[in-house]
Amino acid sequence: MYKRRWYLKVAPDVYNEILNQLRYDLSALTNSNPELKNYIIPNKFGVKSVDFSSPLAVKILNKAILNHYYGIKNWEFPDENLCPPIPGRADYIHHIADLLGENNFGTIPIGNKITCLDVGLGASCIYPIIGVIEYDWKFIGSDIDPKSIASAQHIINSNSAIKDKIECRLQKNSKNVFHGIINKEDKIELIICNPPFHASIEDAQKGTRRKIKNLSGKKVKTPELNFSGISNELICEGGEYQFIQNMIRESKKFSKNCYWFSTLVSKQSNLKGIYKLIENIEANQIKRITMGTGNKSSRIVAWTFLSIEEQKEWIETRWKI
Repeated sequence: MYKRRWYLKVAPDVYNEILNQLRYDLSALTNSNPELKNYIIPNKFGVKSVDFSSPLAVKILNKAILNHYYGIKNWEFPDENLCPPIPGRADYIHHIADLLGENNFGTIPIGNKITCLDVGLGASCIYPIIGVIEYDWKFIGSDIDPKSIASAQHIINSNSAIKDKIECRLQKNSKNVFHGIINKEDKIELIICNPPFHASIEDAQKGTRRKIKNLSGKKVKTPELNFSGISNELICEGGEYQFIQNMIRESKKFSKNCYWFSTLVSKQSNLKGIYKLIENIEANQIKRITMGTGNKSSRIVAWTFLSIEEQKEWIETRWKI
């Protein structure tokens, strides 16, 4: 397994551009992927950095990261799809692994006895890649887009380190989250989700303009949304809050299939309503985990319906094999 948190976790304070540069070992990454050299430019402080305003540069940076730190040699998917910043994705996986460790006397359970469901797999398959390489977990990845499923499956088949460890499942009804994905016999330790957080294309463009300005100092009137992905990856009716609402309500019906349900919550203003919903469906425990890399902060909200006794039984029967 690779070293946890190869990137630096930095506070979102002054000189974000310099701090962002420090998070990446550009020398090692350009050795891993020489093409990256073409996209390294001085930022407004004169420090070498990747041109984060360029979707292609971000994708090439990610390829270098996956090759250098995770041993993933083949990572190709359509340019129109979400090209995720990897440190934030890795942070989610590590934090949720720590949550499992809390339930296991401080030891993170590893190996294929642990199953994780990624809701919204995406064409890049990024969360399962990190989870498989770091912890050797099994993954199920769901998505409403057949093209994203096909792209993720191609990545899986093209890399021996993850082949046969990730199962892709197509969600045929875009209004459902778990129905049609979780089978009666499934036992899943973790459910993770990075929900679409925009309610409209205008909101998505506004967020991308702000992101590009923060990272590069450039003002862009009509940004390329490749930095943020295609519409179904970014946008849903009602935005982040509505998607998480649907997820919480459905989770009750699968309360015995899963140990921990979790989701990222980008907007702090949504937390109060989310906590209320989880309380209303009578979850046994709720956890909030603060996370942040670079100039962005977010949080994970996790909940379980299992009683203390049911949790002990789950661990004894599944993790102690």
